[in-house]
Amino acid sequence: MLRISEYSALAEAKIRALDFPKDKLSGLYAPIAYGMQAGGKRLRPTLLLMAADAFGNCREKAIMPAVGIEMFHNFTLLHDDVMDNSDLRRGRPTVHSKWDENTAILSGDTMLTLATKYISEVDDAILRPVLDTFNDQALRVYEGQRLDMDFETKEEVALDEYIDMIKAKTGALLGAAAKIGALIGGASKEDAEKMYEFGIMLGVAFQIEDDYLDTFGNAETFGKPIGGDINNNKKTFLMVKALANGGSNAEALKAALKMTAGPTKVKTVTRIYEAMGMPAISKAEVANYSSKALAAIKKTSLSDECKDAFRKLIDKLITRNK
Repeated sequence: MLRISEYSALAEAKIRALDFPKDKLSGLYAPIAYGMQAGGKRLRPTLLLMAADAFGNCREKAIMPAVGIEMFHNFTLLHDDVMDNSDLRRGRPTVHSKWDENTAILSGDTMLTLATKYISEVDDAILRPVLDTFNDQALRVYEGQRLDMDFETKEEVALDEYIDMIKAKTGALLGAAAKIGALIGGASKEDAEKMYEFGIMLGVAFQIEDDYLDTFGNAETFGKPIGGDINNNKKTFLMVKALANGGSNAEALKAALKMTAGPTKVKTVTRIYEAMGMPAISKAEVANYSSKALAAIKKTSLSDECKDAFRKLIDKLITRNK
């Protein structure tokens, strides 16, 4: 297998090489190219390519489905930015702020269709299971987004509710990427399901780490201002777990969350989290779900070399600073 960075580079190169219509249709396709070329971790296509190589040494066959997975991911980000009225994404103006909301919606719809088209570029023998996997998990992503939106109006969210939301909104697409890659590589049904489980658990670990970094990360490396989740009263693992623990600190947290958004609020909430031991608790939960992801990989028929490659991917994601 290649190094993780090499799979990411393959996906990046293919994305950069996409040739979209110009001239009269530039108003539709230019926003798509803009969104796709904004960079990012390219985690989902990397995972799909790794799985295809691990089971069948066939990353070439998997490259367009990998681009399709990334296209779908960026489609969800584009629409999320509209729903959240976000002006920046990865340090650049979002599509709806650079163009307008109607353009963002239409270009996003086009991205969804292109994603399906690219993911369909597989052998006929596996087309049905690949599309079933993609469509099932796309629905889960939408369901997760709806749950996340519902959480905005709930004063408290149970921890299991939050984890279920993460599994849908973040884990489902990682699970689909791992499973589709495995199917392209010729994996058995049992191995493909284990890869799906790996992706789900990796997604939970990834999101909890993201929640942690939004409060305790470094703004220069994280890529966006620290404390955005706190200022927006976004339900994160830290908030949900801290409130569930109860006690005087939880009551203080409730009061702090009602403060006006700004540096003082961020500092106050962060100190409460520190007093409650949330940094260590968050890191322990990241390690817990990382272990579950690794356990799923160990149950596959992959060689030890391939299993180690996925272990390195886990380590890379949970020790990141952005």
